[in-house]
Amino acid sequence: MTASAQAIGPMETFHYDDAIVRKFTLATLIWGVVGMLVGLVIAIQLMIPEANMSSPYLSFGRLRPLHTNAVIFAFAGNAIFAAVYYSTQRLCKARMFSDMLSAVHFWGWQAIIVSAALSFPLGITQSREYAELEWPIDIAITLIWVVFAINFFGTLARRRERHLYVALWFYIATIIAVAVLHIFNNLALPASMLKSYPIYAGVQDAFMQWWYGHNAVAFFLTTPFLGLMYYFLPKAANRPVFSYKLSIVHFWSLVFIYIWAGPHHLHYTAAPAWAATLGMLFSLMLWMPSWGGMLNGLLTLRGAWNKVAQDSILKFFVVGITFYGMSTFEGPMLSIKIVNGLSHYTDWTIAHVHSGALGWNGFMTFGMIYWLAPRIFQTEIWSKKWMSIHFYIGTIGILLYIIPIYVAGLTQGLMWRAFDANGMLQYTDFIETVQRLLPMYWIRAIGGTLFLTGTVMCLINVLMTWATRKAPYEVPEQQAPALAGGYVDQPTPGSRLVAVTKLAHKLDVFSQMHWHRRWERLPLLFTIWVVVAVLVASLFEIVPTFLIKSNVPTIATVTPYTPLELMGRDIYQAEGCYNCHSQMIRPMRHETERYGEYSKPGEFVYDRPFQWGSRRIGPDLHRIGQTNSSVAWHVRHFNRPTDTSEGSIMPRYPWLLTETADFDGIQSRIDTMASLGVPYGEELQRAPEMARAQATEIFNRLIEEDPTYAGSDLEDKKVIPMIAYMLRLGTDIAKPLPEEAATEEVARLQP
Repeated sequence: MTASAQAIGPMETFHYDDAIVRKFTLATLIWGVVGMLVGLVIAIQLMIPEANMSSPYLSFGRLRPLHTNAVIFAFAGNAIFAAVYYSTQRLCKARMFSDMLSAVHFWGWQAIIVSAALSFPLGITQSREYAELEWPIDIAITLIWVVFAINFFGTLARRRERHLYVALWFYIATIIAVAVLHIFNNLALPASMLKSYPIYAGVQDAFMQWWYGHNAVAFFLTTPFLGLMYYFLPKAANRPVFSYKLSIVHFWSLVFIYIWAGPHHLHYTAAPAWAATLGMLFSLMLWMPSWGGMLNGLLTLRGAWNKVAQDSILKFFVVGITFYGMSTFEGPMLSIKIVNGLSHYTDWTIAHVHSGALGWNGFMTFGMIYWLAPRIFQTEIWSKKWMSIHFYIGTIGILLYIIPIYVAGLTQGLMWRAFDANGMLQYTDFIETVQRLLPMYWIRAIGGTLFLTGTVMCLINVLMTWATRKAPYEVPEQQAPALAGGYVDQPTPGSRLVAVTKLAHKLDVFSQMHWHRRWERLPLLFTIWVVVAVLVASLFEIVPTFLIKSNVPTIATVTPYTPLELMGRDIYQAEGCYNCHSQMIRPMRHETERYGEYSKPGEFVYDRPFQWGSRRIGPDLHRIGQTNSSVAWHVRHFNRPTDTSEGSIMPRYPWLLTETADFDGIQSRIDTMASLGVPYGEELQRAPEMARAQATEIFNRLIEEDPTYAGSDLEDKKVIPMIAYMLRLGTDIAKPLPEEAATEEVARLQP
């Protein structure tokens, strides 16, 4: 009996489940419009702060994480699931493992998105980029992801196609890596139903966050979209993938190398330099496999470029893949230390992120949806003309968005570091830079409006296509033979070389990659190797940061936050202040001249979570407690920023002066911090009383500085703990050494 005969089982009849694909497709566009609309709103608020209507629920700091999460997890997330559910069934020649799990996945994911849409405007956040959702929602994400994984791997187990196509490899990597990233980055101890503190602190928390943050881009916004590319582009072009071997090299090098690259976000910070350098080296290596994937996609169109001029779907795919190539060239470039020193904290990073999100993720999604719509709704697309107009509006919108923001980023970086002929800072007031950027922000808003308009056109086009659908849908019967046991792999070809060493023969056999063909028919083995690649790379990065104590040298004068300061820090996070202000002064002359002494690793040992930030719309705040200790100034600044800083684009926070602080709720938070190892003493018994006492001290200082506040009721308002936190920032290293520590230091210095 031949191997092929052994592999063929009885013919079976089955049906694909396209209902779940229709649901995810419509959800993709609906949430895409919502997420991009919120993005446009906050873009306008950067020029017109009053656009938030003085509402805490519409403030920039609270809406910005709503925008990022909606675009990443709602728009792109639903697009991923639409792609996976449609292509997996066809590639496996099998219906999804469970219709019930498909439904639970869909409705569970939409519930998570709604929870995010409610929690962020309410100020419920972990304040960690791309991981802001609080612990109950994090648990829900984990459970729904497990449902998705069971459904996917269950489908692989009952497939009727023996070998896994390349798109399925990328789906496997996505499911495994996202699970690992989400779970380990979000380990936290709850303080209440809506508040938690991470188990990591300071430098370790920063390291874990950017291990997660960079790889969330890698395994949520890259690998699944590459799977989408490998399936839908050949279908749309009616051409085979350019190179099978390049697909293998692309996949495994990307999966292994990407995990290492996260620390390059921490150049010049208090994180260990070796970690950032390691991240930079692996980021540079990422350029090769990334461009391998780009070339594999574009070269798939060989012999079919004439179709691109006529087919809007192929246009979307070509521009999307081109933006992938641009982003994956720029990413490694931005990881280079000297380039990162200029770009980090500027709008350059925003332009880079949006070129990938709008160009790569957005256009690949639109191309897929336009290809899918006639097939899943079983009718013609409503308007091909609208589809073409969408392409051009979207392309122009992307360019009008990213080009001025690239210019804004370079302007920021160069103005911040400019010195005059006397060696003094040329632009001493941060607002000088802000004012220079406003024209570019207006152009960006126009570009964003165009891109949003195109997305709305796509939604209308798809809804009109849906309106002309057949009722009821046809459910075509599919037939394929079941997989039978006893399959025998074809013999591995020998070396094609002559007169060479044994090692050369082995390398030649290996390079033919027949071993990979065997892996492709063994999903469990394939998945195990993906797990190994992800975990090994992660452990090589993470473990040393916890084992090497010298990474975070202690500072004797650094003490835990008082109950009132901790309350203020929590309010700071709830208001999203970290979205505009960093708390990391890098060891660069222009930063130390502007902000003060550079930040030390030991200053952050009690910071849960860390607040180093990734963007400066406003000045760095790490030494604000040393440079501005006026209580009255801070009160006026929170109430109306332009009263203290003419030309400021910071929004007003009048509710901080009217909302009562939760003094009674601070005890549980102090207790939680103590459980995480923060050395609290008296605070464990009387945190509320201590917080009220410090609030009274600060209020009395306010009256001394400005008697007009006498008789006001600010003493128990949220503005007081916020100011307590501001006054504390960056002051620990200026404190005198405790008596015991001073004695030890003198002894150490004596011969």
